[in-house]
Amino acid sequence: MTVYTGKRGMELENLINYTNQVYKNKGTALIDKVPTPVKVLRKRGNRITEGFYENKSTVDYQGVYKGQAICFEAKSTTALRLPLKNIHKHQIDYLHEAQKLGAICFFIVEFTAQREVYLAPFDFIHLAVINADKGGRKSIPYDDFNYYAAGMLQSQNGVPLDYLSAVDKLIDSNKNAG
Repeated sequence: MTVYTGKRGMELENLINYTNQVYKNKGTALIDKVPTPVKVLRKRGNRITEGFYENKSTVDYQGVYKGQAICFEAKSTTALRLPLKNIHKHQIDYLHEAQKLGAICFFIVEFTAQREVYLAPFDFIHLAVINADKGGRKSIPYDDFNYYAAGMLQSQNGVPLDYLSAVDKLIDSNKNAG
């Protein structure tokens, strides 16, 4: 069961969920939303009236594509920057460990005012977080995504938010780097 806090990023999450269903239907990938563990204290019928998060979740999405594990976080911002306070330490730690074990790890970042969505490699975000922890910038400027992201995501090939095309670029760049 997933419990949401407000409607932050819900449009992006719904778009990703629909995209994942299209990928599944096409037999391209199997990627699911990871539910946040909740301890239910009170219910009325099927509705939870009181509860709390038992512990921190891992990341927003996990799955398999081309025989490789995929893990990613989805973030949405109304600003011309991605505030790093929106990224939690346990998310970075999980993605770092998953990547060390061979998973393809990244962030999908939506800039709502620009109506643009980017796939940002984990290493790009991780470096920004490390620099922020050392006293550097506490956010990543929008313009940096035009340069460092694996691509701006679009609707194509019958897929509403075709992020796997950008994942293919990540896979290719990792092969060329190694």
